[in-house]
Amino acid sequence: MRLKNHFWLIVFLPFLLSSCATYYQNSIRFQESVLNGNLEGARKVLSSDKTATQKRNQLLFLMNAGWINHATGNYNESNIDLNKADNLIEDQVKNLGTEALALMTNPMVKPYKAEDFEKVMVNYYKALNYIKLHNWEDALVECRRINIKLNEINDKYPKNKNRYANDAFANLMMGLIYEASGDNNNAFIAYRNAYDVYEKLYAPEFGISPPYQLKMDILRMAKKLSFVDQYDFYHTKFGLSPPEENAEDGEVIFLWQNGFGPVKAQNSITFAIIKGEGGLINFTNTDMGISFPFYAGSDNNGNSDFGDLSFTSVAFPKYLVRPPLFTHATIKSETDSVNLELAEDVNAIALKTLHDRMLREMSNSLLRMASKQAMEQAARKQNKYAGTLMSIINMATESADTRNWQTLPFSISYARLKLPAGKHKLTLQAMNDSSNSKQQIIEVEVKSGEKQFIEFHHLETLPLR
Repeated sequence: MRLKNHFWLIVFLPFLLSSCATYYQNSIRFQESVLNGNLEGARKVLSSDKTATQKRNQLLFLMNAGWINHATGNYNESNIDLNKADNLIEDQVKNLGTEALALMTNPMVKPYKAEDFEKVMVNYYKALNYIKLHNWEDALVECRRINIKLNEINDKYPKNKNRYANDAFANLMMGLIYEASGDNNNAFIAYRNAYDVYEKLYAPEFGISPPYQLKMDILRMAKKLSFVDQYDFYHTKFGLSPPEENAEDGEVIFLWQNGFGPVKAQNSITFAIIKGEGGLINFTNTDMGISFPFYAGSDNNGNSDFGDLSFTSVAFPKYLVRPPLFTHATIKSETDSVNLELAEDVNAIALKTLHDRMLREMSNSLLRMASKQAMEQAARKQNKYAGTLMSIINMATESADTRNWQTLPFSISYARLKLPAGKHKLTLQAMNDSSNSKQQIIEVEVKSGEKQFIEFHHLETLPLR
């Protein structure tokens, strides 16, 4: 009879155990195809992966499909995927059934909702697609939506707000697109806004100072628009003067996407259980300086439902960094060479965003753990075998949500290169401090007075750390 009562627990235990592998481990074939540059192979793996196509992983499937289509030059198809992802992000609502199941097991059973920075990277890739399609207006819409979305997201958090509250690179991209479309006035405003975000947010939080090229663009636009006061102000502030321009030249705006962002793994944090009166307990971690009160209930004698338990561990996600093989690069023409400047550190933003979310959601994770412990103690009071089995299941299912968008770049750098009209061979030279280097020849045809956006993604990475 005892076995019959708990037969369902035994049946489902293998499935619960299988959920404890990280998303990276479960999708390793897809990741290896991407890292090897076999994007068509990655597309086939993604489409045939039953786990990737499950409803709970639908958002990640669309993000990865959109990235593959973008990387292979299928820009309209990429936007179809990313628009679906964008709509899914907007439409996601809590499902009481999956929320309850997650409380008893782990958050991997819920549909993936994306980290806040991932939500706006959808708009970044949509903007790139529109740029490639020469649709400046829709590209600008996507850049604007990045900061609008960040503001809307942060407004929902009463405390422990994201430090990533504004995107300097989105403002910079807006300036580049405005200028490419001939709107110099709005280009100047966007460049100036980008500088402010780099100076006030990116430099202290992510270690990225305003790029030299951005300073020159502010001065160049102010001079072109005859904004004398603005030009004098920034000329004094920067100590720079823009070079004279040849109106007959064209220009290449080069975007270098380097490596890949971090992947999630599991991290266990130990809490001391400090019991109070009337069933009240506190989960305390003195090293982190945090303490969460929780009502656990009590029996007729006033004893907590947590029994003799004095310590417990809770699973949280953490990032493992994938350092890129190359750390810096130059883009060269027949007559000029320009350093690519760091404009967006996706890796640093990911780490800070996850840390901020962890502080907001730690109470939910502790509630999950407390609910499991209460169920275990209740089962143990009824039957010691049931209590033991519940303890095994609790350990097997105490898992963090290790899903994340793993095809995003580690960082994005940019440069501008003035060129006379005609065909050119550009050389992208990527390097690191260990004398490793790699050259890529890129052929372009530049038209007089026009700006051409070119992007390149180096896939090489170092081992996880």
